[in-house]
Amino acid sequence: MSQKNETPALLLALLLTIGLIGGVAWWLTRGMTTQLLPGEQNTQTGVEPTLTGNRTPFSERWSLGARSLAQSPSEDKLSGITAIASQDYAAAVAALEAALENNRNDPEALIYLNNARIGEQEAYTIAVSVPVATAPDPALEILRGVAQAQDEVNRRGGIAGVPLKVMIVSDDNDPTVSQNVANGLVKDESVLGVIGHFGSDATLAAGQIYEQGNLPMISPTSTSVQIANLGDYVFRTVPSDRFTATSLSRHLLSGLGQQNAAIYYNSTSSYSQSLKNEFVTALTSDGGQVVAEFDLSGSGFNALDTLRQAKAQGAEAIVLAANTDTLDAALLVVAVNRQELPILGGDSIYNPKTLQAVGDSAGNLVVAVPWILLSDPQSTFVRTSASLWGGDVNWRTAMAYDAAQVFIAAMQQNPTRTGIQQVIDDPGFSTLGATGTIRFLPSGDRNQPMQLVTVEAGSRSGYGYDFVPLPVP
Repeated sequence: MSQKNETPALLLALLLTIGLIGGVAWWLTRGMTTQLLPGEQNTQTGVEPTLTGNRTPFSERWSLGARSLAQSPSEDKLSGITAIASQDYAAAVAALEAALENNRNDPEALIYLNNARIGEQEAYTIAVSVPVATAPDPALEILRGVAQAQDEVNRRGGIAGVPLKVMIVSDDNDPTVSQNVANGLVKDESVLGVIGHFGSDATLAAGQIYEQGNLPMISPTSTSVQIANLGDYVFRTVPSDRFTATSLSRHLLSGLGQQNAAIYYNSTSSYSQSLKNEFVTALTSDGGQVVAEFDLSGSGFNALDTLRQAKAQGAEAIVLAANTDTLDAALLVVAVNRQELPILGGDSIYNPKTLQAVGDSAGNLVVAVPWILLSDPQSTFVRTSASLWGGDVNWRTAMAYDAAQVFIAAMQQNPTRTGIQQVIDDPGFSTLGATGTIRFLPSGDRNQPMQLVTVEAGSRSGYGYDFVPLPVP
């Protein structure tokens, strides 16, 4: 059969695969509404609230353990949640320990367990704001990093003897919701710092409020270069898109020996726009050229037609600056390319769906990420996380762990909002994290190079393909 005749069948198979993944995700997440205690109601509306929607008040979006935000709780977990709400912390500890015996890969349960062990004792509190209802997979990945850091510091006796509590907040990765969340956290004087938000649009919206309210915020996953302009209270443990763009551009020019690229992006996403613009700047500065740009979010986007246009305009490589919302469209590009042109991608392409949907078509895919487990499989963090969660963790977990370690280190010196900011903002500040020494640039950005990964046949992911470090020439 010719390639021309194979292409429609290939697209149909891929669309069915992506649709199946989406259907399973919907089935898994449709019950992920806020779990209240039996008989508890939303006192403002008189009905049980859902977790999503701009109208859900901040009071129903956060929890220290009295409600489950991340997933429908097991019977033991629900018993622990009920006990926390009743301030029966001994019963809560027993129930949550039992819940983790049955499902140790539940970061929400571990956070609530540590909070229950603290009970009414004096504690320092940080919040972690994640899209537990709208993007549960990355939300849980971030929560695992924070939960591991909390568990470790409390097992060591706390921060100068004071234990660490963690508040979980659900923000839907929505800019408007994130602003409401930020206002609520600024007003809660017990919260000394915030880890979040997930996407750059949410972080840009909330960051202005944290800056005005003098509440330190560290994002483990937002990479837009615009975030550097938010102010002195906004930091991030993930490198900005400038680092990603430079890494991809150098690989294209030096590693692949190509100069002309076509780039795919989402015009409605701050992250995607940022990565696209930074890549164009990096490539042209180094002597290359972007010969075509395609909007993945455009109505009537056609992967096959755009790929033909890219080739006609002299593209020697494809760059995918997709965000989470346009990942499916980007994967269609990978599929129809059929490993003909080399493909480079930003960190959003580092997703299990990529391995599941197009693993067999991704042999020439290279993705830039802040960290990959296989680059240092014997590190203390990797070994501890494997023991704690029963499996591999990814860069989002590592960056969230690093964000928590930054707060812990700063609180050891000055456990106040302004004190934490001053410690982190000091040019000499550094601390150890999952990825080595953590240092910040004057802009609040992480000072760390990106790592390049590719796709190979393997068994770690369960999909027959794995992301692995790109061999160094």
